[in-house]
Amino acid sequence: MKETTYLEAIKEALDEEMARDPDVFILGEDVGVYGGAFRVTEGLSEKYGEWRVFDTPLSESGFTGAAIGAALVGMRPVVEMQFADFVSCAFDQLVNVAAKNHYRWGAATPLVVRAPYGGNVHGGAFHSQCIEGFFFNVPGLKIVAPSTAYDAKGLLKAAIRDNDPVIYCEHKYLYRRIKDHIPEEDYAVPIGKARIAIEGNDVSIITYGAMVHTAIEAAQTLKESGVSCEIIDLRTILPLDRKSILTTVKKTNKVVVLHEQTKTGGVGAEISALISESCFDYLDGPIIRIAAPDTPVPYSAQMEEAFIPQPKDLITAVEKLMRY
Repeated sequence: MKETTYLEAIKEALDEEMARDPDVFILGEDVGVYGGAFRVTEGLSEKYGEWRVFDTPLSESGFTGAAIGAALVGMRPVVEMQFADFVSCAFDQLVNVAAKNHYRWGAATPLVVRAPYGGNVHGGAFHSQCIEGFFFNVPGLKIVAPSTAYDAKGLLKAAIRDNDPVIYCEHKYLYRRIKDHIPEEDYAVPIGKARIAIEGNDVSIITYGAMVHTAIEAAQTLKESGVSCEIIDLRTILPLDRKSILTTVKKTNKVVVLHEQTKTGGVGAEISALISESCFDYLDGPIIRIAAPDTPVPYSAQMEEAFIPQPKDLITAVEKLMRY
């Protein structure tokens, strides 16, 4: 076991999968000589050559389309969006081509789109968005969002080996801030399976990505006042692990859904509807959603802090729920 950062875990997954399978290659803006905007691909071009890690023109639609074509003939491309926000330029390719190939004629499209997403880095409205909601309503896509270095590596390996297109949401704020002890032997984290980050009995907090750490911080404070929180780290957003969600609701009977994405039409709304439809009788209070307000991400550090859900927001919501 070795201590590894979130960023290093992603790089290790790419390196190991490229070594394991010669059909895996990386493309995107500045991923080659420069090593990527966040240095995730640094050194891989020198190791594997410019035909397996290569720079593309500034055309997300163009290089995503090229990756889809490569996937259709048996390659396993990994596309890097320099910032997740830019994936909007490739929306047509992902939604109207990649996501529909299997439905249309049973074609495998083993494509991974790495999307550095999220705020708390003072990137403003064009470099800080949470993009999972854009694709959450698209049949044929899978969406994962690891919160730990262990899952970052394991989920990326699983995504590369998957025969469906996967949007891999990697949170920029976590890159160099968190570390895990990661096994040196090969492993993968299954897509579609949540994990219990903290076991508890009084209230369930369902979340993913960087907000898992926000939830853990809040849970530690709440524990001091006698409130036991169970934190469910979804890991996979699409498809949702319905069994894990409903199991925790039946256990605690009170639920808070937490995500950094804006509130209206978000992942939390779907989870809330799922719980209401499937186990309403188990609820001892309303389902509370904690999310960002329906505005673009502010640039100001103070405004961004107010925009992104904080532990104190979650604590207030849980304390309210516990009064029911």
